Amino acid sequence: MREEIEFGSKSMKKKKKVAAITSFKLLKFHVKFSKKRKRIQKRAKKKITRKKKELVIAVEGVSPLVEKYWFQRYNLFSRFDEGIRMDEEGWFSVTPEEIAIKHAERCGGGTVIDCFTGVGGNAIQFARMCYHVVAIDIDPRKIELAINNARVYGVEDYIDFIIGDFFNLASSLKGDVVFLSPPWGGPTYNSVSSFTLDLLKPKDGYSIFQEAQKITSNIIMFLPRNVDLNQVEELSWLSCPPLDVEVEENYVQSRLKGITAYFGKTAFLPGSVS
Repeated sequence: MREEIEFGSKSMKKKKKVAAITSFKLLKFHVKFSKKRKRIQKRAKKKITRKKKELVIAVEGVSPLVEKYWFQRYNLFSRFDEGIRMDEEGWFSVTPEEIAIKHAERCGGGTVIDCFTGVGGNAIQFARMCYHVVAIDIDPRKIELAINNARVYGVEDYIDFIIGDFFNLASSLKGDVVFLSPPWGGPTYNSVSSFTLDLLKPKDGYSIFQEAQKITSNIIMFLPRNVDLNQVEELSWLSCPPLDVEVEENYVQSRLKGITAYFGKTAFLPGSVS
């Protein structure tokens, strides 16, 4: 009788052990299944998000070249949804609004000549500070877009828009500050380790700067983040005596977006490069 009881106990233990092993296998299978399901869900979510982006881009008519800029549109124009219009070049050449505001704050008043106005990002912010702005661009389409965008911000009455070549107009212009944001050559500017001033368009940076000096020595120049700072400092020596210069880094959401050089009276720190 005692042997039967002991035998029964061993049998029960064996059954419990088998049950425990089975439960562990089921648990392990459940964990694996859960991980697999999460991976599937994650892939599906990414696919849906990608499809949504593709649909939005198709509706907006944004090309793949400027797709990433479209998703940053509110950094470019905070009132984008109120009727802002852009062309392809405008997407990657317009100054982010936060930086454009900083430029406007540094002008100090009077008449500002925006020599390469593009779709009007900087001109709008100068005008919002109640400055008189002369906005120039050689492309009639750009001027059309800039006028539209100025209307969105309600500042079109502060801006005189001119379709023309800055190099042909410079000697006849009068202003207190010249703002230079010449084309950087497209998104590929960042592919070089050191951006030299000869890469600027439509002429090299030295020629553009000298042309601006025909108007005033108070010049603000917005340049790529990887620009050669030694060359920027050299620009101040084109005047006699050399101009005061201050160089600052411009960030948007903790990301370095460009370099601004302030010359003449627009420089807070005479003779400094930071």
